[in-house]
Amino acid sequence: MRQYTFLDVHHTYASLKAEMDAAYSDLMASGMYIGGTAVANFEAAFADYCGAKHCVGVGNGLDALVLPLRARGIGPGDEVIVPAHTFIASWLAVAQTGATVVPVDADPKTMNIDLDKVPAAITAKTRAIMPVHLYGAPVPCADLRRLADAHGLMLLEDAAQAHGGEDGNRRAGSLGTAGAFSFYPGKNLGAFGDGGAMVTDDADLADAVRMLGNYGARIKYEHETAGGNSRLDPLQAAFLSVKLRHLDGWTATRRAIAEAYDAALGDVPDLRLPMPSAGTQSAWHLYVVRHPKRDALKEALAACGVQAALHYPHTNHHSGAFADTLGHMSFPVTEEICATCLSLPIGPHMSAQDASEIAHIVDQTVRAL
Repeated sequence: MRQYTFLDVHHTYASLKAEMDAAYSDLMASGMYIGGTAVANFEAAFADYCGAKHCVGVGNGLDALVLPLRARGIGPGDEVIVPAHTFIASWLAVAQTGATVVPVDADPKTMNIDLDKVPAAITAKTRAIMPVHLYGAPVPCADLRRLADAHGLMLLEDAAQAHGGEDGNRRAGSLGTAGAFSFYPGKNLGAFGDGGAMVTDDADLADAVRMLGNYGARIKYEHETAGGNSRLDPLQAAFLSVKLRHLDGWTATRRAIAEAYDAALGDVPDLRLPMPSAGTQSAWHLYVVRHPKRDALKEALAACGVQAALHYPHTNHHSGAFADTLGHMSFPVTEEICATCLSLPIGPHMSAQDASEIAHIVDQTVRAL
């Protein structure tokens, strides 16, 4: 029986082996194993790709969120508005600063933050709004940025899943005060280990984030604050520079697969398809459907050779990390999504024929439940 894998992180190395091996050899021969031209070159290229003036490479996607919050002085006594439905890292970044997480329920169509509910969440303690471009689908940010500006708030995009996603003619990461990216291996632009970056047009913010990630120092041994160690590894930067040249092609493949799923599955009973916001172009990091018998569907698909995954089956406010403080709250849309969501295979490791075959299997499987 044919097996359709959900993710194949080895595929990009296999397809770009000559370029990757050359990047490795060049970096090893350079002797620059912290910082150096490999990091600087990637930062410049990724800033340009996102349409931002500055990029600061950091150790991982979580730090890409924490450091700009800290750079803006956000901490205990402050509040940060976040989506109720997101990977827990969005919430953990706020918690690490000592600030308070203020969740807003999801939009039932887009599964991103419900923009209509954000204004009511703003209080005198609010310091930032963190829209998350979940599954690669950008949150429309024009009105959100006007709202943030009117209240003097930071608008920090969690773009960890949205490399190449677009809102109108602007790419994710360039829509707010700053954008945070993860280069975890499974991302659309993934390294071969951990890595992350923040992009921004704010030179002072970029400088402060770089300083905080370098032990709180701009000049060696002159530590201005209690910073930490969070720097993008130059070997990963070299690999990411190679991959960045191919990202648009991979995104086009993802969009073609999503279009094939949309066309083939639109009339399947009880199967709810993803619906990015009007005027946006998803990067399709994930293709997440919803079905009331999600667990049975996942099991039945696995029996047919289709490996589906869960993103995310547990609500953050009921997790051990936040249950004591937020577990009493109710976010009905988020709770429904977590109970019914199922991610179908998508990625550059797949062909159009794969997508067609998977869609047929999903159609037949759902109808048989």
